Amino acid sequence: MSADVIDGKAFAANLREKVGGFAAEFEKAVGRKAGLAVVLVGEDPASQVYVRSKGKATIAAGMNSYEHRLDDTASEEELLNLVEKLNSDPNVDGILVQLPLPDHLDEQNVIATIDPDKDVDGFHIINAGRLAVGQDGFVPCTPLGCLMLLQDRLGEDLSGLNAVVIGRSNIVGKPMAQLLTAANATVTIAHSRTKDLPEVVRRADIVVAAVGRSEMVKGDWIKPGATVIDVGINRVPAAEEGKTRLVGDVDYTGASEVAGAITPVPGGVGPMTIAVLLRNTMVSAYRRENLTLDKGAL
Repeated sequence: MSADVIDGKAFAANLREKVGGFAAEFEKAVGRKAGLAVVLVGEDPASQVYVRSKGKATIAAGMNSYEHRLDDTASEEELLNLVEKLNSDPNVDGILVQLPLPDHLDEQNVIATIDPDKDVDGFHIINAGRLAVGQDGFVPCTPLGCLMLLQDRLGEDLSGLNAVVIGRSNIVGKPMAQLLTAANATVTIAHSRTKDLPEVVRRADIVVAAVGRSEMVKGDWIKPGATVIDVGINRVPAAEEGKTRLVGDVDYTGASEVAGAITPVPGGVGPMTIAVLLRNTMVSAYRRENLTLDKGAL
């Protein structure tokens, strides 16, 4: 048996195209473009790459990209003042503060300062609460992207399916479990300290691996025919000396011989994160201008 490859890159491109269509309609109706503001503090190389990618994708979708850079010596007061300014800017529909922040800045305090209705990353405690009780709010981009990939393959209603989420972070694991629960799956949150983790995973029709350990989930952990979503992005040494390669949290070679479908790394979940960020920004723009956006349209 060879698993179907879930092409996150193609799905994300389709989602970005949909966002672009709504962005054009929004601009025609309101007379301005939807806007996403990204704040970068410091010179972290990976963060700089992410910010550039987000900016290019935002502009390509027909929205305005507002990039704000602060030195890594910026005070927390300076950063919070900038966030408050963006909260009150009518041209900004979404705010994203790129993480991680320098050690002297309190990430939770910064996130708490973002207007929840512009918190397109879905990290604000109010949006976390909205998700927990089933109210409309913004959901972190990676788990929402994972759910979209799952529902595209398995259908919107996941009733009767057992799902295991490996990882319990606030950014992926916990919101992923809540999204799966809302879709009527029976959900187990597991982690590196779960007793007999392989046996827990073997019972799952859906496996979402977000534990941050390279190729931790082995092929013989996977139930035949299961759908596997690999959120992990880990750099490991390549065969060529001095080179590295990207792998997920799942042993792709072994799992793909057993699973019914699996996301590759790269090219699976990764492209969905920015696409869903654009989607969330577009949803925010429509809500802020009291425009109707049919449920399920994005």
